[in-house]
Amino acid sequence: MGTHVIKMPDIGEGIAEVELSVWHVKVGDMVVEDQVLADVMTDKAMVDIPSPVHGKVIALGGQPGEVMAVGSVLISIEVEGAGNVKESAQPAAVKEAPVAAPKVEAVVESKPVAAPRPAAVCQGPMVAREADERPLASPAVRKHALDLGVQLRLVRGSGPAGRVLHEDLDAYLAQGQSSASTATAAYAQRNDEQQIPVIGMRRKIAQRMQDATQRAAHFSYVEEIDVTAVEELRAHLNEKHGATRGKLTLLPFLVRALVVALRDFPQINARYDDEAQVITRLGAVHVGVATQADIGLMVPVVRHAEARSLWDSAAEISRLATAARTGKASRDELSGSTITLTSLGALGGIVSTPVLNLPEVAIVGVNKIVERPMVVKGQIVIRKMMNLSSSFDHRVVDGMDAAQFIQAVRGLLEQPATLFVE
Repeated sequence: MGTHVIKMPDIGEGIAEVELSVWHVKVGDMVVEDQVLADVMTDKAMVDIPSPVHGKVIALGGQPGEVMAVGSVLISIEVEGAGNVKESAQPAAVKEAPVAAPKVEAVVESKPVAAPRPAAVCQGPMVAREADERPLASPAVRKHALDLGVQLRLVRGSGPAGRVLHEDLDAYLAQGQSSASTATAAYAQRNDEQQIPVIGMRRKIAQRMQDATQRAAHFSYVEEIDVTAVEELRAHLNEKHGATRGKLTLLPFLVRALVVALRDFPQINARYDDEAQVITRLGAVHVGVATQADIGLMVPVVRHAEARSLWDSAAEISRLATAARTGKASRDELSGSTITLTSLGALGGIVSTPVLNLPEVAIVGVNKIVERPMVVKGQIVIRKMMNLSSSFDHRVVDGMDAAQFIQAVRGLLEQPATLFVE
């Protein structure tokens, strides 16, 4: 038997160190070739580290959240044969210490927490615990219970030392409790706490947002847009071509409006290197589309939007969003944008103040569409209205230019035929 040591690979782009985000294996696990061992985080993307060999994990080189240098030992695997290190140089196996039941458990949230659902009303025995007693349970079980609206102190645990398992939650829901007990549990005092390590994608997002707000001179501009006409055009195109070309959302129209408006405002389709004090204006329009993924906010890039039709843009936005949400977006797909479009869809609210995606100098935020009574030619009519809440870097973009740019986008969307007039 020998030892195969896997070192932190050179991921490219001059990256000297990366953050170890999550382990998919532990000491003692048997692994096979191409099995993903860990995820590491660069400044731009999450990267899988696969195993090049079959064997048994004997040592881990770091902990989640640790920043590791390229070339440092990531993991050691016992393999058949000689391995890739000499016997005298083999690292000692890391033994996992027994896990005590801490009073506060670390939980890494990878998905948005769903709104609590009411606990099931049924019949069955409960566990008698004090209101402030914290039963043993894993972070995943605690989150599952929170999502279900179940008080863990009422669930009988079948694991070691009374630990509550997923199966116990299922049994509790199937077995149920009386309506009186449900009411009692709903108003019971809670004294539990959760500590959530800021690591991986969440750390990168925090660093980028903090960096953007500290370095750029943000200012926001909000404009109301009548999207009735463009929504009618979208519905018509979907009815006529949706079955053959795919359904259109509003986003491709917004992308097209940005492309056309930027022809007259090249200072907004730009990147600012504040260290070198250089502004780079770009002819190509690479639109970043902010996308919420399980691991956090990501910005895949629709490249050369200026050369795409509505359906081409729609297909690329859909493809990139799927890649981002499933963690399959490449570094190239997550970098190189020149302006960003961010939208929360139906949850978009009335007004927002989006944070710049440095080194870009503009981000356009899309708020939700609402029907409102408006005065048109002296008559009160119902129109579909939407706000654009956009932010700019005042070091590069003057307020007048920002206002005129958004007004140009507004004009294009309110008269959607002009989106296609050359």
